[in-house]
Amino acid sequence: MLTDAECRNAVCPPDKKQARFADSGGMYLQVSPAGSKRWFLKYRIAGVEKQMALGSYPDVGLTAARKARDAAKLQKSQGADPLQARKLAKLKGTRTGGDTFKSVALEWYGKQSPQWSESHAERSLRQLERDLFPWIGERGMTEIHGMELLAALQKIEERGAIETADRVLMLARQVWDYWLPTADVEQRNITEGLKGRLMPYRGKSFAAILDPVRMGDLMRAIKGYKGGPIVRTALQLTPYLYQRPGNLRMMEWVELDLDGAIWTIPSMKMKRTKLEKEQGEAHTVPLPTQAVALLRGIQPLTGGGRYVFRGERSHDRPVSDNSVRSALYALGFGKEQSWHGFRASARTMLVDELDLDFNVIEANLAHAVKDANGRSYNRTQYVKQRFTMIQQWADYLDKLAAGGDVLQLKLA
Repeated sequence: MLTDAECRNAVCPPDKKQARFADSGGMYLQVSPAGSKRWFLKYRIAGVEKQMALGSYPDVGLTAARKARDAAKLQKSQGADPLQARKLAKLKGTRTGGDTFKSVALEWYGKQSPQWSESHAERSLRQLERDLFPWIGERGMTEIHGMELLAALQKIEERGAIETADRVLMLARQVWDYWLPTADVEQRNITEGLKGRLMPYRGKSFAAILDPVRMGDLMRAIKGYKGGPIVRTALQLTPYLYQRPGNLRMMEWVELDLDGAIWTIPSMKMKRTKLEKEQGEAHTVPLPTQAVALLRGIQPLTGGGRYVFRGERSHDRPVSDNSVRSALYALGFGKEQSWHGFRASARTMLVDELDLDFNVIEANLAHAVKDANGRSYNRTQYVKQRFTMIQQWADYLDKLAAGGDVLQLKLA
């Protein structure tokens, strides 16, 4: 075994590349001709010899080197490779915030959010910051019990936000899935089974009229709406085009080709992921003659600006998302028919009443059309067929408003 004096006086002959001075337990001091001295531990794993550096002398003295040797040998006796254990510890040290829920969640968010739409990214971060960080943000991932997370989720329920509680649980589940592969010890995803402890949430269906007779009543009410011309035109266009409310209210004159009867919605405005928005194609919407007439009618009023349906207070902004909704309530149909529900109304009656092609209908709704195996590989836009379909639909709505071509259902 070496002594402190032997370590201080150890030198390497000039004719050698290095000199080794053995201590015990596989540890030795390696000295270079230039005078540098380093501690090493030699050991075997599965018959393969390995060397592990224990530090430089005199920064790491003889006693400290022996302690490092003993710690490494203890790891080896427990079935671990000391070198691999050191590399793993170094990798874990790169996580500046440690393994608190907040640090792991923000790391996960930073990697996922670039692929999301801006609105989804903002909402997810807001929910993390408001609903989870105050309660478990500074807690270590291994320390958090399922009951703690459940308590945080139940606070959301207490304010009546049942859907939000469901969404926040989904966020927490993804954070745990992200962290688990790097956990120090065997862990489980503590979000498992918590959904059953929350108030049931199965999503909401938008109110939609599916009965042709009642749709005729609504169309007559819409035609008689006495509100301002901008909201009135938006309300009248809604059932004819059945596009998403956000797209309709933010319709711009530059997107319209009234001579060609086409409305082209840029990809960035569509309900898609960020990558799909950036790389996807625009959504073309054929315009029936009724829609073209309505748009030409409002053009003298708003055609000099950006938006077709400009706001009342600011002409540089579109009407609010509450505009058509309020009009429907004013007509007495607000509980039966939501603005978004016109998509469901059209989707149902185009099939049940007009017996039109499902794929063409889905393409006009901007839904991905499934192939025979259920995957969304069919990218055909069916533009020509949609021109015919959209005109059939608009004419059908007008007939319903006039009280024609409606068969009363016979009650069994």
